[in-house]
Amino acid sequence: MNSFVSKPKLYTPKTGKRQISDKIFKIAATVAGVYVLAIIVLLVFQLFTESYPIWEEDGFSFITGTDWNAVEGRESFGALPYIFGTLVTSALAMAIGVPLSIAIAMFISDAPAKIGGPLGFLVELLAAVPSVIYGLWGLFVFRIYFKDWIETPLHNAFGDSIWLFSGTPFGLDIITASVILSIMIIPTVSAVSREVMKAVPQQQREAAYMLGATKWEMFKLAVFPYSKTGLIGASILGLGRAVGETMAVTMLIGNATGIAAIPSSLFKPSQTMSSIIANEFVEASPASLHLPALIGVALVLLLIAIAINVVAHILVTRMMKVKEGAINN
Repeated sequence: MNSFVSKPKLYTPKTGKRQISDKIFKIAATVAGVYVLAIIVLLVFQLFTESYPIWEEDGFSFITGTDWNAVEGRESFGALPYIFGTLVTSALAMAIGVPLSIAIAMFISDAPAKIGGPLGFLVELLAAVPSVIYGLWGLFVFRIYFKDWIETPLHNAFGDSIWLFSGTPFGLDIITASVILSIMIIPTVSAVSREVMKAVPQQQREAAYMLGATKWEMFKLAVFPYSKTGLIGASILGLGRAVGETMAVTMLIGNATGIAAIPSSLFKPSQTMSSIIANEFVEASPASLHLPALIGVALVLLLIAIAINVVAHILVTRMMKVKEGAINN
């Protein structure tokens, strides 16, 4: 008796249906890409249109000016102090938060699952806390201890010799806002860094241990070279959060205006672009230059955020070309 074994039939979609689905996919992807670009262009156009009176009145001096006076008849507006305030607080937050975030990611990625899993969940849970909660905690709890235990001793020890620690510690200043900001960016940077480190082949870690490397040497020789690009990308995500943060910074930075807002000491009040908008937007009169000036600050903030992301993209691209074996995210 002969037995016949039927061969499995391969699925061959019809050419017509395949072409239609490909066209639909291409059209959908194109529409999605154009939509993103259109939103950015519309944002820039709308902000420029609404802020045109201040550009017509002051021109480029609006960016380089330091005065901020909204009194009718004596109006004078300059965004430079708030640009400096934004950049300084963001830089300090990155200097504090990024090393902590990477250290947390190193511990979680190398810890046993019973410890790393719950700890990673707790760190990511911090990202769900609203910024106003951080601001309230910083205003009523953190700044009091930070002023007594950190700011006052530093001022007493170095205030007369180092200008960074001059000024009377009050707790509502640049350094307090920056520390809270660094705490807020830790969940984002840490989560992305952890995933990047986990993507490094396990053989690389084992090879480093077989050569007698310590745990730190293992990360230095086996993990960081392969995850450098991803770590930079994680840091840029944290920088984007820091540059645009509003409520917590507004509640803790002291909200100085005009030339007094230029950062001259870690213990002096300042203001960022987002905080000046949050503080004065409701009170701004559409009939004056006050409202166009605030919208102009928003336009500068948007352009700075775009510039940061463009520069970061260029840096990451160059590193990926130079460093072979980099992780492509």
